[in-house]
Amino acid sequence: MKIHEFQAKQLLKKYDIPIQDGVTIEDLSEVEAALDHVEKKLGSDGFVIKAQIHAGGRGKGGGVKLSPTREAALENIKKMMGMTLVTKQTGEEGQRVRKVMVAQEFDMQLLFYVAITLDRSSGMDVFMVSSEGGVEIEEVAKETPEKIVKELVRPGLGLRPFQARNLAAALGLKGQEAKQAMGIFTNLYTCYREQDCSIVEINPLVTTPDSGLVALDAKINFDENALYMHPETAALRDLDEEDPAEVEAGKFNLNYIKLDGNVGCMVNGAGLAMATMDIIKQRGGSPANFLDVGGGANVETVKNGFRIILSDSNVKAVLINIFGGIVRCDRIANGIIEALKELDLKVPVVVRLAGTNADVAKELLANADVDLISADNFEDAATKVVAAAGL
Repeated sequence: MKIHEFQAKQLLKKYDIPIQDGVTIEDLSEVEAALDHVEKKLGSDGFVIKAQIHAGGRGKGGGVKLSPTREAALENIKKMMGMTLVTKQTGEEGQRVRKVMVAQEFDMQLLFYVAITLDRSSGMDVFMVSSEGGVEIEEVAKETPEKIVKELVRPGLGLRPFQARNLAAALGLKGQEAKQAMGIFTNLYTCYREQDCSIVEINPLVTTPDSGLVALDAKINFDENALYMHPETAALRDLDEEDPAEVEAGKFNLNYIKLDGNVGCMVNGAGLAMATMDIIKQRGGSPANFLDVGGGANVETVKNGFRIILSDSNVKAVLINIFGGIVRCDRIANGIIEALKELDLKVPVVVRLAGTNADVAKELLANADVDLISADNFEDAATKVVAAAGL
């Protein structure tokens, strides 16, 4: 689960990490109070206006504006609020800006990149820093990977003092700044572990003449499987920033991710779903989604799966690929029949069922008064659905 920058900063603040503070507004009627707070209570001479969306690269898209005066800040807020912000991460459709952060301005000197995530190859957390902050870390990794310094952290031990010292030294920090950096790194790792984060990122962490090190931006994602232990974190979820179909799928415990293709997929099991998308691509098609209906699929599950898949107007054909292990194929067949009768689908549907009671399921489908295309095996199903989609 993702959260906004202003929410991430407030969490960092709880862990005694210095942040670029400010006020986040959702309506232009709140502007004057926000400017007063930043100017008078935070003592900032200038303002930084920052669009709050769940995507990086906001600055290049016009989502971050330095504003030396109240007048400039007001003008930038008016332009930004409600705009459609397009970045590399939003895609061409962009994301509407519903929240704007009015933040304090700092005189920046050095800009660093700091992040923690899981290194799956080692089974340990990896703490990364780079002297190339304020830019896309993917470009740094591609062009100058030696500028990214890593420390592997054993979860049971935590970030050790010598590791925090190594990271600070890698950034060229000395004296009081190095000591402050070590404290920030230690607290950041504590936040990462205690909050069950999947990634914590500060880009940039900056040095300033008067305030020391400050987190100018923050990104935090959480492990959704651990949210039941953090109801206060779950409450930070912003559904406006998520795909409506994915939100709807979550209501029915369906694992759905929208893609760019036109072949809808309904599969049970994440591994089979990935293999299904692969074979569709191999046959010249393009999957429109990842949809795992799980092992407990029933009539309602299939109906809801169809509704969610077909909410995407790009879908030209649907492939149902079910292996009956935990769930019986005849049960899925009955769900397919009822869904096809009730929903009056306008796109071709290819069905491949294998496993428990597959023969019974095929007979049910053959005798049902519904329009579908039966497939004998995995490859046959992919070939038929790609042809049905007109690819």
